Amino acid sequence: MTLDQLLTPEINKPARYLGNELGAVHKPWEKATVRWVLTYPEVYEVGASNLGHIILYNILNAQPAQLCDRAYLPAPDLAAKLRTTQTPLFALEARRPVTDFDVLGFSLSYELGMTNILEMLDLAQIPLTAAERLERPDLPLIFAGGQTATSNPEPFAEFFDFFALGDGEELLPEIGLVIAEGKAAGLSKRALLLDLAQVPGVYVPLFYDMAPDGSVHPNHPDVPPRILRRVANPMPEYSIGLVPYVETVHDRLTVEIRRGCTRGCRFCQPGMLTRPARDVEPEQVINAIEAGMRATGHNEFSLLSLSCSDYLALPAVGMEIKNRLKDENVSLALPSQRVDRFDENIANILGGTRQMSLTFAPEAGTQRLRDVINKGLTNEELLRGVKTAVEQGWDKVKLYFMIGLPGETDVDVLGIAETMRWLRQECVVQGRKRLDFNVTISNFTPKPHTPFQWHSVSTAEFTRKKELLWGEFKQMRGIKANFTDVRISAMEDFVGRGDRRLAPVIRKAWELGAGMDAWWDNLDRAFGAWGEAIAASDLTWKYRQIEEGEWNVMAVENEAIGNVENLRAASPQWKNRFSWDERLNAALPWDHINTGIDKEWLKADLQRALAETVVPDCAFEGCSQCGICGDDFGHNIVQDVPPIPAFAGQFEANQTRAQRWRLRFGKLGELRFLGHLDLVRLFDRLTRRASLPIAFTGGFHPGPRIAIANALSLGMTSSGEIVDFELTEPLEFEDFKGRLLRTLPPDLPLYDLELVDVQAPSANKLLEAAEYTLTLTTESPDPQWERWVSAVWATPEIWFEKKTKSGKLKSVNLRDRLLALTLIETEGATAKIHYRGQCRNDGTVLQPEHCVYLLSQVSEETIQLAHGHRERLILA
Repeated sequence: MTLDQLLTPEINKPARYLGNELGAVHKPWEKATVRWVLTYPEVYEVGASNLGHIILYNILNAQPAQLCDRAYLPAPDLAAKLRTTQTPLFALEARRPVTDFDVLGFSLSYELGMTNILEMLDLAQIPLTAAERLERPDLPLIFAGGQTATSNPEPFAEFFDFFALGDGEELLPEIGLVIAEGKAAGLSKRALLLDLAQVPGVYVPLFYDMAPDGSVHPNHPDVPPRILRRVANPMPEYSIGLVPYVETVHDRLTVEIRRGCTRGCRFCQPGMLTRPARDVEPEQVINAIEAGMRATGHNEFSLLSLSCSDYLALPAVGMEIKNRLKDENVSLALPSQRVDRFDENIANILGGTRQMSLTFAPEAGTQRLRDVINKGLTNEELLRGVKTAVEQGWDKVKLYFMIGLPGETDVDVLGIAETMRWLRQECVVQGRKRLDFNVTISNFTPKPHTPFQWHSVSTAEFTRKKELLWGEFKQMRGIKANFTDVRISAMEDFVGRGDRRLAPVIRKAWELGAGMDAWWDNLDRAFGAWGEAIAASDLTWKYRQIEEGEWNVMAVENEAIGNVENLRAASPQWKNRFSWDERLNAALPWDHINTGIDKEWLKADLQRALAETVVPDCAFEGCSQCGICGDDFGHNIVQDVPPIPAFAGQFEANQTRAQRWRLRFGKLGELRFLGHLDLVRLFDRLTRRASLPIAFTGGFHPGPRIAIANALSLGMTSSGEIVDFELTEPLEFEDFKGRLLRTLPPDLPLYDLELVDVQAPSANKLLEAAEYTLTLTTESPDPQWERWVSAVWATPEIWFEKKTKSGKLKSVNLRDRLLALTLIETEGATAKIHYRGQCRNDGTVLQPEHCVYLLSQVSEETIQLAHGHRERLILA
């Protein structure tokens, strides 16, 4: 089926599937030797705003002989239509089935995300397992990358031909070269996979077997026993790319400023899997943001890192960017902050004309427990950071805590509530609203490659602690609490620390409807699907261990044997140093993944947790000897801190109305699938890209003076749209027109441009009528189009019940709103008509659907609107 046939009116947000956004790359198919599809197994709004997805898409398309396309998880409405029509999942730009490509890559960044990947493979009509595809040269290679894939690929190994471990910026182009050589040599899929297995960072499960204890070992002499995680430095210039038409979850330009974190939080898998820490040179960040904002037209940007505050150049970089873009009305957003580094300098760069939310993650409620998890945060630092936020104007702060951490007692759990009580009391400012908190309480989930990877807590204990804490919260004011469901956490743990035996469980859960969206739509149903899948397997005992708490490492007798102080983690003396080392030394399903972190160091750090010992951040203090630094993974890169520029002042909305231009434009082709609010956002970004001196409204949230007259129904085309632009300074006709034409998409053609007095009424206020050409169809065996049109025109009253905004029904005579009606042509059951109807700003409107209703009433037949085209809007 064609895209037009798929994107019928019942498909929600059809602009998701067009592949023609600003920044989309359309390379010639025949000139590429290797053709990729990178997919993000979530709906478009999530996937298209993922920075890693954007960077890899841009890098692969920068390779001379490689082509990269995109695909996302279709929403349920389109997924159902693909199945009903037997249409395979397609890539957005080429609009070809994903099976036409050489490589199909998935981002696997969450343990429960595999069910979405199975859904996409099924929609693509691709067999789910690597074994089924091995002798099928007509199918693409299927691989996964991302944090979960790098951490422990074993539960998912049955489904993928290979995994790309670690950073992909250099690894994926290398994979492309190997595939190109393999294609040229006519290699079989097995031989090509063996070649790929020689590439550092590529794990091919076909050449590895699982032992009875869950560990994984090579079954072929030419593959390495351990697979290296790849490391690459950030490349901010590749962050500039896609500008989606529809609003995405991160609807902004995002640029990475620092990759990796060496804080050493003992629960944090990303911090362990992304070492060493690598700062981006400040001027490189500034240039990327400035160029990106002008190229994309975004009004917001974000600086991304696992710990932005540890990028010590942050205040200087943020201030320089704000100064350079001072007149653009842009805002800076940052992810969760290190509260101990939050100060006035960081507060000054946040936001713009509107205050951005502020998030801190103390993680634990007492100083003792923060030391156990190596958070590196004292009560004094916590209070100082929150006080700074209050003094800088915030009256609400988001906080993240965890329960179920190793060594946690009820005192620590209640300490979360006590900490917030204390902070509210200490941060009172006379004459100001008292500080409120939005707090999220997550359940600690042990992750591979962390010092706490051996720990477990029963679900019953999580539930008890949640009820204990909730009892305290109910007695407090100014607290809005959100608890993560323990069932989700248990399932994350079950999958995340599993081995290859989990593949049938994951497949069965998907078959029973446990997609990621199901967790949010109906958690009971999703959990029930997973429970049924586990019950159908022979792994019920394994899940029971999760439910009952497999091993609380902090509650086990572990007598020290000998003197182990001041010994390096990798030294032989560490072996058998505690009476519980037999469990610590047991093989793990992910031991064959070489992340660079020495497993002996993880054991040693677990012992330091027992002793409540804090390990300093090795990016700024002495080496912690974790095993990362060296030739394979590099070293920490910390940039010098530049001076903070003087603040040039906040954006001041220029309300000067020096000139008004009225554009008449069309909305044609695929942009008919663009909703009205998306069109408003498009024009807002267009003015920035065109460097138009746009005037702004006043108030706390000034907006650009761009007014589109009368929203066009989704899916309709038009050659009669009107939009007004008001400028702060006059522009010559050719100058203004030239700037617009450079930035307008081809499917928004400019027809007319006129200068209008700024004091004249707006186009919306002048609206009188609209003219449409409609294509109609009927199932009537003997359509009498001419008679029906005449009957409508001859009937003085045709009533219609309209629902008001308050929900009440109001009867209106639609015939009064019809000003002209003409039959243009007929062909059997199809007719084309032209009508003019009232179209006023007070809601007196004759929509195309109303015209269809008029004809249906007089004909007593079912008539459908096949297509509508607005010819023009008529102003008074």
